[in-house]
Amino acid sequence: MLQIAYIRENREEVVQKLAKRNIDAKAAIDEVITLDEKKRATQSALETIKSESNKLSKDIGDLMKGGEKAKAEILREKSVQLREKDKELTEVLNNITAQLQDELYKLPNLPAEIVPVGKTPEENLNIFEEGEIPKLHEGALPHWELAKKYDLIDFELGVKITGAGFPVYKGKCAKLQRALITYFLDKNTDAGYLEYQVPHLVNEASGIGTGQLPDKEGQMYHAGIDDLYLIPTAEVPVTNIFRDVLLNESELPVLCTAYTPCFRREAGSYGAHVRGLNRLHQFDKVEIVRIEHPDNSYKALDGMVEHVKGILQELKLPYRILRLCGGDMSFASALTYDFEVFSTAQERWLEISSVSNFETFQANRLKLRFKDKDGKNQLAHTLNGSSLALPRVLAGILENYQTPEGIVVPEVLRKYTGFDIIN
Repeated sequence: MLQIAYIRENREEVVQKLAKRNIDAKAAIDEVITLDEKKRATQSALETIKSESNKLSKDIGDLMKGGEKAKAEILREKSVQLREKDKELTEVLNNITAQLQDELYKLPNLPAEIVPVGKTPEENLNIFEEGEIPKLHEGALPHWELAKKYDLIDFELGVKITGAGFPVYKGKCAKLQRALITYFLDKNTDAGYLEYQVPHLVNEASGIGTGQLPDKEGQMYHAGIDDLYLIPTAEVPVTNIFRDVLLNESELPVLCTAYTPCFRREAGSYGAHVRGLNRLHQFDKVEIVRIEHPDNSYKALDGMVEHVKGILQELKLPYRILRLCGGDMSFASALTYDFEVFSTAQERWLEISSVSNFETFQANRLKLRFKDKDGKNQLAHTLNGSSLALPRVLAGILENYQTPEGIVVPEVLRKYTGFDIIN
């Protein structure tokens, strides 16, 4: 959530930055500023009434002590009127505050200066590419055909049990999936991230805290009776560990990692590009989250990018890094880098990770602060990244490591799988 003081003092800058997201925010910003002015005027009037009421109470007490009951009674009637006015203004203030909060919740984060201008994924900036694209043998197959050939993933069984987008992993593929999770967690903890196991359901406050609500309400599975949401990513429960927390500056940075299944409705997703593991409703992901001092958050973001690069280098998968344009960034992000692996059998790039800096956007919603060296409370910066999302990594391994004899397991994973080929 954007800070109201910043909007008030930098109206034109906020409008210009949101224009990079292809949003004409003039009317919305004017509405926010108008509501803020009404709120502050109502607060001022309320404080005046409270001050008058307090003075009257003292005067009534003094008159009663002096035996001047008639004069005290006149002031008492005025005091009753002030209490009624206080009640009315408090209700008005609560309504204005709620309206202002709702309007602020609708505004996305401001893009960082280096975010490219653009409306579509095609306008994202390719900033890095590494790894040799393998030359596959004649008759090489996409991963959904490999899954059938080697009896690795049963998509139809998932449809029977639940519905489309809920695959069943079997045998060596299930073990490879587990190996990837353990490998990712080991890489993260070796890099200093503290591992957490977190709930897979969250309340509304948690969804609001990280910006999934109200923006992505239609994409989240909602358990209506209990009013809980299935998590779309571990970012939500992990970051909410620090909701309403005041840290000391000496405690920064805070580094967290967690494995969870993730659930996304992916409404409106269809077509050949979402076949197989390319787009699922349930998938596994290992996440990294950082709470940083504002002065260090972009250096930390660069470090997260290098960390993910290191994992992909060890997996020996061809990949590229994109700096997302304003029109393709998530609601809460100030700057995002996407990682994509090349699927040789499909001849296309598949997104496997997003690494983002949210600056103070989430922290403002979460009331996540730290006490600086001068004893002042400041909003922290939050960051997160996939490290990594499993379905498309698995698809990349199955397709890029296939041979006529079977699917070779990447060397770095063999100590986790206990086998070096799927055949």
